[in-house]
Amino acid sequence: MDDEGGANRLGGYLQARRALLRPERVGLTVGANRRVPGLRREEVALLAGISADYYLRLERGRDSNPSMQVLEALARVLQLDETETAYLMSLGSPHPRARRRPREERVPARLHHLLASIAAPAFIEGRYFDVLAANASALAFSPRLAPGNNRLRSLLLDPEEREFHQDWEGSVSTFVALFRHSIADNIDDARAIELVGELSLASARFREEWARQGVRNFVGGAVQIRHPIIGELQLHRDKMQVEDFVLVVYYAEENSPSAERLRILDTLAAPPPGTASH
Repeated sequence: MDDEGGANRLGGYLQARRALLRPERVGLTVGANRRVPGLRREEVALLAGISADYYLRLERGRDSNPSMQVLEALARVLQLDETETAYLMSLGSPHPRARRRPREERVPARLHHLLASIAAPAFIEGRYFDVLAANASALAFSPRLAPGNNRLRSLLLDPEEREFHQDWEGSVSTFVALFRHSIADNIDDARAIELVGELSLASARFREEWARQGVRNFVGGAVQIRHPIIGELQLHRDKMQVEDFVLVVYYAEENSPSAERLRILDTLAAPPPGTASH
C-alpha cells in the first residue's frame, strides 16, 4: 500500500502531523529564512520535553516502544484531538496486532427489513465503505448508493460526486480520515491494500489526503447536497453501528424545504426487488 505497511507507522504519523502544524499555533516565532511550513523535529522535541536525538529515533523507527507519557506529550504538542490521540497510542503500542482474516460482509434479512421501514435515504456500509444494502429512497437520492459501489471510490473517481457534494473538498478530507480510522487496527490486510493502491494510482487528491494521515471518528453532522432533480438540500447525516455494519441515514429538519424535497424524491423512488436492495 505504502510505507505505512512497514514497521515505522509511528514515525510516519509523527512526521505527517508535525508537517501540518504551523509554528505560530504553538507560540513559536517564524523567521524569514524558514524553509518548512510545519514544525521542525527539534521544535517538537523541545515542546514535548524530550531530547532531539530521542525524537529523531522515534521518527526513523529506531525506537518503536515509547512510554505513555512520551506519547501523551507528543499528542499535546501536535494538538491532536481525542480520536487522533487514540490512534497515536495504538501506533506506539508494543503489542503486535493480530491479523484478522477478512470475512464476507453479508447483511442479514432483518436489516434489509429495517432499511425498508426507514422513510429517508438509508443504506448499510461495511468496513471498507462498500455499500452492502440500500433502501429505495437511497437509490433515488444517489445511484452511487447502489449495493456493490464503494463510497470512497465513488467520491474520488466519479465526476458527478463533485456536483452532488457542495463541499466536495471537505467531504474528501472527512471520508479519507474516516477510512483510515475504520481500518486503523488492520491497515495491512489485502482489501485495504487493494483499495488504497487503486485510489493512490487514480487520484492525486486521495494521495494528498492519505499522506496527511488524518484520523476522524464519525459523530454525525450537517451536509449540503445538490441533487440533479430536486435541487439543493440541507440534511443531517448520521451513522449508527448495527452489529458489524454501519447504518447511514440522511434526513432533513421537519417541515423544512429540504424535507419537502425529499418527499418529492420518495415519489420518484421505484421499490427495489424484495424488501430492500441487496
